[in-house]
Amino acid sequence: MTYADSGVDIDKKGDAIESLVKEIGFKRSGFGAPLEMKGHFTGLIDFGDKALALCTDGVGTKLMVADDLKKWDTVGIDCIAMNVNDLICVGAEPVAFVDYIAIDRPDPEITEQIGKGLQDGARMSNMTVIGGEVAVLPEIVRGFDLAGTALGYVEKDRIITGEGIKAGDVIISLASSGLHSNGYTLARKAVEREYSYSDRVPERYRDEWISKDTTIGELMLTPTKIYVRSVLHLLRKEWEAVHGMANITGGGLRNLLRLKKGVKYVIDVPPRPPRIFHLIQEAGNISDEEMYQTFNMGIGFVLIVDKGRKDEVLRILRDELDEEAWEIGHVEDGTGVEVPEFGLRYERY
Repeated sequence: MTYADSGVDIDKKGDAIESLVKEIGFKRSGFGAPLEMKGHFTGLIDFGDKALALCTDGVGTKLMVADDLKKWDTVGIDCIAMNVNDLICVGAEPVAFVDYIAIDRPDPEITEQIGKGLQDGARMSNMTVIGGEVAVLPEIVRGFDLAGTALGYVEKDRIITGEGIKAGDVIISLASSGLHSNGYTLARKAVEREYSYSDRVPERYRDEWISKDTTIGELMLTPTKIYVRSVLHLLRKEWEAVHGMANITGGGLRNLLRLKKGVKYVIDVPPRPPRIFHLIQEAGNISDEEMYQTFNMGIGFVLIVDKGRKDEVLRILRDELDEEAWEIGHVEDGTGVEVPEFGLRYERY
């Protein structure tokens, strides 16, 4: 199986985005003008000595697993995580969030559970949910959709664009909590070939933190990890060492191509993925190339740091922040992303 076979062609999606963006050329001038960050994880707005950061995202078809299990209390965390993990890629601190729920019929049980997740995600991000919208759209929506928009800020002289990335830099990974909220159209269809969401996770696919009573559906609903506190803490101590950051979301390792062009990102030592990825790969007979360009494969967030400061960066992440952090690769002259162990190469985001 491939992501395109399941209904999501990421190359065609890229073409669609390009066709949209080329039609949107107007730019405000003066106070509040945009700062050029083409293709990055968040947009920036000139706000005097600061820049405002703004981004938007949703939960995607992970909501269909939540519907199957009638368990919606974690998808609000996913919604916030998908936004704030993008926001921090430029060094911005999140401050406010608005959510958007499109639903076919009002259901207080569902919206209450969504609210609990949004509250948890906001607390993890030290950010206020200041408003939102519930749209009842029975002729457009089947079930519900959940998305949101995050606002943050960063001092203009501390924006991390990725332009500082250079050959010799080290690539450091922060562990994911699992699938996060990407690739679920492929993941669901692969899993559904062999299992139901109420099935217990087979022993061969259970990591040490997964109990024998955990179901496949519960595992797939593991909330997206939020990296805000760890990344901001690191930047307060080692800002100059961090040359670029990437949230590894839909597109997998291809997300690194959204940073500086004209360098090659080599993943020498990819971490061992959580076994949920092996379950999906084997159930769907999915190639390594497709897995690494669709899922995060255990690499939730990437920092590209100066080689001379990598030991201190790793010490802070591991000892002060209790993060699972690994050196997984390096930057060299060239183009693209490579994973030599699997013979993989990606040239386009």
